[in-house]
Amino acid sequence: MTVKGLITALTEQENLNFLLTNRIPRAAITRFMGWFSKIENPYVCAASIALWRLFSDLDLSEAKKTEFKSLHDCFTRELKDGLRPFDPDPSVVTSPSDAIIGAHGAIEDTELFQIKGANYSLKDLLGDDRLVETHRNGRFVTLRLTSSMYHRFHAPADFRIEHVTFISGDVWNVNPIALKRVEKLFCKNERAVIETHLSSGEALTIVPVAAILVASLRLHCIEATLNAQTRGPTTFPCDAQVRKGDELGWFEHGSTIIVLTPDRFEFCDNVREGARIKAGQPLLRKP
Repeated sequence: MTVKGLITALTEQENLNFLLTNRIPRAAITRFMGWFSKIENPYVCAASIALWRLFSDLDLSEAKKTEFKSLHDCFTRELKDGLRPFDPDPSVVTSPSDAIIGAHGAIEDTELFQIKGANYSLKDLLGDDRLVETHRNGRFVTLRLTSSMYHRFHAPADFRIEHVTFISGDVWNVNPIALKRVEKLFCKNERAVIETHLSSGEALTIVPVAAILVASLRLHCIEATLNAQTRGPTTFPCDAQVRKGDELGWFEHGSTIIVLTPDRFEFCDNVREGARIKAGQPLLRKP
């Protein structure tokens, strides 16, 4: 067995995986990764990327650059032009990022779920009664970004960004093993609530959720870097008109994005749990 095969076999052991990625000083390790990843040294960068490849399916063939100044530079890499075309149909809300599709479906009153049988509430996730009413009985979809994926995310439709609220919290891992074991995990982790309205008037809310090793979240529509040093909940007024496919920002490691829409939206045929989806591919459709 290869070294990579051995590592994969070990990390697939649920108890060991949960222990190594959660029962550790999560916040301290995340802060350390934020510092370490920005070290601009060619030897440190090359060794870090080589180690990263052992633990993941990292593929840099789509990256715009072929050389990186630091691990952070690689995490936040841009792609070659034209690799993520966005579905032009105005009735389609696309995936904002490359991801693995997780739990999705109808919001039952104000309840949604991270896995079957593990519910959480819109109020716990969003912290805003007004926004809870907006998405009562609506639709939700969970998009999980793995560490090796493209970390930038984009506007899934033409819309206006009206508010960004940062909610401080923990940095639990967001992999399926942790989702089975940590109750209301998404409501415990650091997250941003991005409130928007589509050009056709419907509310659409995007919730990027941080996780262990995610040092920060950057959004183009506000100047602040959102991370553990940002005390929340903090609301940033915003008035930014964006077009479908415009870059909204990036994670500085893999994480999760939850998309919330009204009940009149339907899931596209390609949406099924466990499927991989790329930024720009159809996610939801307005009949």
